[in-house]
Amino acid sequence: MINTRLNEQDPEVFRLVEKETERQNQNAEMIASENFASRAVMEAMGSSLTNKYAEGLPGKRYYGGCKFVDVVEDLARDRAKSLFGAEWVNVQPHSGAQANAAVYLAFMKPGEKLLGFDLSHGGHLTHGSPVNFSGIMHEAHFYGVEKETGRLDMNRIRDKAKQVKPKMISIGASAYTRDFDYEAFRDIADETGAFLWMDMAHTAGLIAARLLNDPIPWAHVITTTTHKTLRGPRGGMILVGRDKENTLGVVAPKSGRVKNWSEVLDSAVFPGTQGGPLMHVIAAKAVAFGEALQPDFKTYQKQVIRNAKAMGAAFVEMGYNLVSGGTDNHLLLIDLRNKNLTGKTAEQILGRAEITVNKNMVPFDTESPFVTSGIRLGTPALTTRGMKEPEFEYLAKLINKVLSAPEDDTIHLGVAQEVKELCERFPLYDAAVV
Repeated sequence: MINTRLNEQDPEVFRLVEKETERQNQNAEMIASENFASRAVMEAMGSSLTNKYAEGLPGKRYYGGCKFVDVVEDLARDRAKSLFGAEWVNVQPHSGAQANAAVYLAFMKPGEKLLGFDLSHGGHLTHGSPVNFSGIMHEAHFYGVEKETGRLDMNRIRDKAKQVKPKMISIGASAYTRDFDYEAFRDIADETGAFLWMDMAHTAGLIAARLLNDPIPWAHVITTTTHKTLRGPRGGMILVGRDKENTLGVVAPKSGRVKNWSEVLDSAVFPGTQGGPLMHVIAAKAVAFGEALQPDFKTYQKQVIRNAKAMGAAFVEMGYNLVSGGTDNHLLLIDLRNKNLTGKTAEQILGRAEITVNKNMVPFDTESPFVTSGIRLGTPALTTRGMKEPEFEYLAKLINKVLSAPEDDTIHLGVAQEVKELCERFPLYDAAVV
């Protein structure tokens, strides 16, 4: 056991961290929203910057002693602008949901209409779900995929927008395997007088590598997490591209002055939705953006997509139904109804085999969100470990082996050993504790 101050002071927490690190090392992590941050990113998160209060923005703080954290935040903002080609960035949101909350506060009033991607079809909780603040505070309407194709039909979405006349249209998903047509969405938004917001939390890394369509020229505002495919610390961010018509201009109620998007969004983050920024996490974001600006990041993202396509093809060959028939990005959504399995059962038995996935609703699901008819798989985390197409094809076969024998613990334990041996060939962290 490594001798650390944590071990000396709190061995109970130390052991739990050690066990989690061991789990990550020995487990096939296929949660589509998870990834493995570099040691440099994690070191920044564990730095002395966690001690510093820095409410406000660089050069405009409400606390003294911010001369170094100001530089850190400026560095994170500049790198994010370079990475995505954005004109303005706020790196302070504590999470993707916090970034989204700031967008709502900036551009919508309670009770106004939102048109978002249906959660049960692959959308996200913060895009109008009735159990989330977004659906509680606003009148949410939804578009979804077509039953026959599992894909979005832009003509149907246009018709829905004309009918609803929303204040804002949201794009973005947590379980949609295809790319988005941002130009078509912007045409619909302009035609109906709506703001257009893209939440690229899942695909930010792929977009940064220019492997998927770019929302920056089309969406009025973009939000994202900084982990997932971007492979940074857990956190959020808001970005805006150049908007020559200033269509995001908002009239201040007291002065009547038109405030531009930077003022509106900055104040929606602080003091609107949160207090002091997490400067240690912002430093880690800067490190991650710096990593993403390197040439090997695009190589990594290309492999993420190649691995997803290879695994998807292997599942199709074994008779599995992939929603939309395949993938353009980092994830697969598998409908298990033809295998007489629920997503809940699949998640549980794969977990016994040391393969981590999550149960997930599929479009037009006949099961509840607590049971589901599908599972969601992602390739970013294992691609970070260095796995390529042969390993993902092998994992597809192991998954099929488990799902074909849902009650056979002997098979599950045997697959767990095979997974462990595979993971040992692609070590994640070289120390027992990180």
